[in-house]
Amino acid sequence: MGRHAIALALLALGFTQVVRADEAADLLARWKAASGGARWDVVKSVRTDGTLGAGGLSGAFDALQDVAGGRSNDHYKLGPIEGADGYDGTVAWSRDPGGEVAALDAPEAKRRARSQAWLDARGYWYPARFGASYAKPETRELDGRRYDVLVATPDGGDPVTLWFDGETHLLARTVQKQGADTATTTFDDWRDVDGVKLPFHSTTFLTDTAGRVDERNRSEIRASKMALNVAVADADFAMPAMTATARIDAPGGVARVPFELVNNHIYARGSIDGKPARFLVDTGGANLLTPDSAKKFGLAGEGKLAGRGVGDELVDLAFAHAKEVRLGDAVLSHPVFYVMDLGKLPAVEGYDSDGLVGYEMFRRFGVTIDYGKRELVLTEPAKFAPPPGAHAVPFELADRIPIVQGTLDGLAARISIDTGSRVSLTLHAPFVREHDLVAKYHAAPDSVVGWGVGGPSRGRPARLGTLQLGDLAVAGVAGDLYTGDKGAFASPDLSANLGGGLLKRYTVAFDYAAKKMYLAPIAGAGGTDAFDRSGLWLLGADDALEVVDVAKDSAAARAGLRDGDRVTAIGGEKVGARPLSEWRQRLRELPVGTKLALAYQRAGKAARVDLVLADRIAPEWKP
Repeated sequence: MGRHAIALALLALGFTQVVRADEAADLLARWKAASGGARWDVVKSVRTDGTLGAGGLSGAFDALQDVAGGRSNDHYKLGPIEGADGYDGTVAWSRDPGGEVAALDAPEAKRRARSQAWLDARGYWYPARFGASYAKPETRELDGRRYDVLVATPDGGDPVTLWFDGETHLLARTVQKQGADTATTTFDDWRDVDGVKLPFHSTTFLTDTAGRVDERNRSEIRASKMALNVAVADADFAMPAMTATARIDAPGGVARVPFELVNNHIYARGSIDGKPARFLVDTGGANLLTPDSAKKFGLAGEGKLAGRGVGDELVDLAFAHAKEVRLGDAVLSHPVFYVMDLGKLPAVEGYDSDGLVGYEMFRRFGVTIDYGKRELVLTEPAKFAPPPGAHAVPFELADRIPIVQGTLDGLAARISIDTGSRVSLTLHAPFVREHDLVAKYHAAPDSVVGWGVGGPSRGRPARLGTLQLGDLAVAGVAGDLYTGDKGAFASPDLSANLGGGLLKRYTVAFDYAAKKMYLAPIAGAGGTDAFDRSGLWLLGADDALEVVDVAKDSAAARAGLRDGDRVTAIGGEKVGARPLSEWRQRLRELPVGTKLALAYQRAGKAARVDLVLADRIAPEWKP
């Protein structure tokens, strides 16, 4: 949440016209003249000290820019948390509030770092430091003021849009596409510092695809002091080492933790500050507690930022500190927890949990998920060993999530690895549109296919062909195609999200230090993915199952079931006799043509209907 994550503000507005260099140069020259002119020629570094505020929290902020080389380092405190971000001239890095440190080497992270380095090095004035190409400048009006607008694309970076005040010629804002959102930073309170003008105040906010701004995601930096030409050294920008806040309290440095697999989700028992807890283990998430669980453990959440998951809506996000979190004999000391309402997740799962453990555990330990034995094995990094017979797949990190390269039916794909997803493979909307995959895979009508933070996730189910990960080929994947424009699956930076529906076929291991994932096939766990044959999305509702979505042209639609119906018995068996996960499994795996008598209630009146299971997607994909 430092300058690179909170105050980042760059946007591509889609200009494609090629411009002569002197048109952009004239505009940039006016900016340089207005902000100090030739005095900038001797500026080698800038140091900023001040405060950062966001989500009702505030704290100290400091940043160091190597103007000559584009390197940077910032450190922030925000209420109960602190962290840092930097760029060493080659790779960007981050230190999270829990102390986890990672090199951000995914392509989108590299592009963002390159664009930020171009800004920090003032490459717009000194192209020998960092080159860029430019679109044709435009004149625009906003809130009654005139601006000169220039889109620049730094070499190796993302496009940056610069807005200059038409009167002062000083930089007023920068904007950039950030995933599916747009990040904008405004600059003001320009002051003279040793003959050059610098902004002592900046504000960053995010705009979604509908043009909406969520105030919970607005951050503000106020500088109290800015200094030029402070001494800098390579060590100032180097990625720091992780602090020793993790350990294995077991002989041999190996912790073994049994888990339950529910709806393809991994649930493991542990503790927080000595009190029993149950966690969903999620590579796509961070340490997280629900507000009720935080209270149960005596932890007070601070702040009100906005969190996002696979659903469309943003939810309140706070932070809390614990003394320790434990999974078996694996321990994290002084962990930071995100506190976030998971909404209807207990009803979605039919299973209660206190929250999540994720990136922090995976970053600190070697982790093996033995789906066959239902066992997590966590080791000290130096003692990690891949499972026998495993296929190695290198990964990159982007925002804590491991990203692998693969192909789907010959299409190059960047795929996030997410044990917190119940499905096998979800294709991101931009990837779906770019390759016209709805038509290619003859996708079924839109329906609810998942549920997470922010509510339900809708998609178009389809039988996919062959997913290739390194030298491992997986055929017959049952997936869903996301076609919306909000939520995590609207990001253009990724092609797909791979979840527990497919991972459960393997013993899966992660070595974050070496950035490798290992997949060892489990005997008898292959074959074609089964997919729901009912067309019902059900939530647990005491002694009933609530219908919250009926897929078009499905068995449930043909039976006349509707949203809001409460199913009380299936096949003559009361629904309370089985957990929700088992009912989902039966509706997925019972043969086509199976007739199930459903008893349900609608508007308080009892009714019965025969549900005849039918495939919603093809048994196999044929090109």
